[in-house]
Amino acid sequence: MTINATFQTQLENDCPMTPAWYSSAALRWLEAVWAERFGGAWRFSMHDDGLIRMQPAATPDSTASVDFCTKFCALPMGTSNLPCGSWLPTDPWSCALPGALPVPGQADTTNQMINRTANGYLINYDLPGLVYWMLTRSEEVDRTDLDQFERFPASASHAVRHGYIARPLVDEWLYVLRQVIEATWPGLVCIRHQPSVKVAHDVDQPGRYAFATWSRLLKRMGGDVVKRREPLNMLIAPFAWLGSGQRISPLDPSNCFDWMMDVSEMNGLRSAFYFISGRTNPAFDADYEIEHPAIRALMRRIHERGHEIGLHPSFGTFRSPAALTSEADRLRRVCAEEGITQSQWGGRMHYLRWSQPTTLRAWAEAGMHYDATLGYADQPGFRCGTCFEYPAFDPLSRQSVALRLRPLIAMEATVIEPTYLGLGTGEQAAHLLRELKRTCAAVDGTFTLLWHNSNLTRSADRVLYQRVLAA
Repeated sequence: MTINATFQTQLENDCPMTPAWYSSAALRWLEAVWAERFGGAWRFSMHDDGLIRMQPAATPDSTASVDFCTKFCALPMGTSNLPCGSWLPTDPWSCALPGALPVPGQADTTNQMINRTANGYLINYDLPGLVYWMLTRSEEVDRTDLDQFERFPASASHAVRHGYIARPLVDEWLYVLRQVIEATWPGLVCIRHQPSVKVAHDVDQPGRYAFATWSRLLKRMGGDVVKRREPLNMLIAPFAWLGSGQRISPLDPSNCFDWMMDVSEMNGLRSAFYFISGRTNPAFDADYEIEHPAIRALMRRIHERGHEIGLHPSFGTFRSPAALTSEADRLRRVCAEEGITQSQWGGRMHYLRWSQPTTLRAWAEAGMHYDATLGYADQPGFRCGTCFEYPAFDPLSRQSVALRLRPLIAMEATVIEPTYLGLGTGEQAAHLLRELKRTCAAVDGTFTLLWHNSNLTRSADRVLYQRVLAA
């Protein structure tokens, strides 16, 4: 795929050797990312020799700096067809994870990557460009190689093509940069982050039977016998359906919300539950309305126990800002009617559908505080190259966006279901999820896990879920 023509026309001419991703707004955004990661305030400046200079803003008169060379790095926007070399740090530098660091956009890494200079260090790689390229998902703009749900698949990504999808590459590079910062400014103390876990649940089906029409109820009862091999549930189904007028019946197998909150609380976690509040495609959207008394009761229960409620926009909203805003307003209205107040509102797109940057803008226009969509459906790992939440930036308008992005590291269906990796609920699945969790901890990041309540109906599912959270 060639460099997007829209981007080409937007390149600024601030200096003769401006890298493709550069704009003054982008540098200001990077300064904000650096401040969150390292603490303090930072200043980036572009120089005519193709160098990006980084300095602490608190020392404006200091000549010390860390410079990044952009001359030999090809990090254009809108493509996955980039070279990718590798670099193995040697003393005094070290990696957060075993093995050489991938170097997207730069094939030739034979020169020493980090050189001492009279005023600090020179890094022979466009590391700010890498951070920009990965965090803004520039790779995904205007892509046509999409899957059946119009999603950009992991299989088309540079990370999968070059074998680093299971690595938080941005975080690994910033781990090295922290060492360079501390060597350049010995008195500067960078902040340290604590590893954490965030678990969320997309409520596609709050009850297997509770809100079904007669035809769907009969179909699901048939599925209990033929597909799920659960004949007892087939007998329970009519009673669960009839008993879900004011609250979802405890007989309904998908009603495991209190159990999920119990597990989170035992592990010191706060679950987020994302509800669908619209219907743009009946074939893929939910069969409940958030105004239903049973849904209102469920949301009150979640709130009373100190967990979070969020938005799960319906199937067709990922390219419809107006529809997304309408559904966000509807959720907030119902919550307000139930006395549910929160300091922030966020959520995740249904089916992980995302069109960059249209969906990004839609979340911001809806007045939401964060989005947690950006993980791949077909592969777990690090779509954004990071396991840290970060401020959003629109790579088309080249402006910061009033939204925070919370990358998704793993969805249970990606690991378990035959449609994707098909590892089931045994040791292979547990090992993969625990390895991803350990990887996030190695860079002091956040392991973000999506697990649907409707995929916690079997004992094997629950055992796996508990093992992952407790590991």
